Amino acid sequence: MSNSVKIVMIEDDHGHARLIEKNIRRANISNDIVHFDSGEAGLAYLLGDGGQQNGSILILLDLNLPDMSGVDILAKVKSDEVLRRAPVVVLTTTDDRAEIQHCYDLGCNVYITKPVDYEAFAQAIRQLGLFLSVMQAPIISAES
Repeated sequence: MSNSVKIVMIEDDHGHARLIEKNIRRANISNDIVHFDSGEAGLAYLLGDGGQQNGSILILLDLNLPDMSGVDILAKVKSDEVLRRAPVVVLTTTDDRAEIQHCYDLGCNVYITKPVDYEAFAQAIRQLGLFLSVMQAPIISAES
């Protein structure tokens, strides 16, 4: 992944956020990671200056947030004229088939269920890091 791609992580669990960042770094990804521990703050950033600037972003999104549903954030991102191209990786403990289908219907690009076991979770994030190291992200621009 190009270093110009900014990673926006919306994750309320600080332990999970640290684990995600640590294992992304282990995959030699040095991109900026902007972390928000609430849906409101993350969405405000994405819909404000953070998501509306020219460049590429990748969104790592937890669905189970204390202040709002990650599904609502996904719907708002994918219905936004500028942000809709931004890749969204859902990282959540929810493995409900209907919820997974709904997220893909809304435009989620990747859905990963967080394993409950720490080592399995760390391994899943390392694999995500490897995936991120080879993926291409589109340019997000208000002029597109």
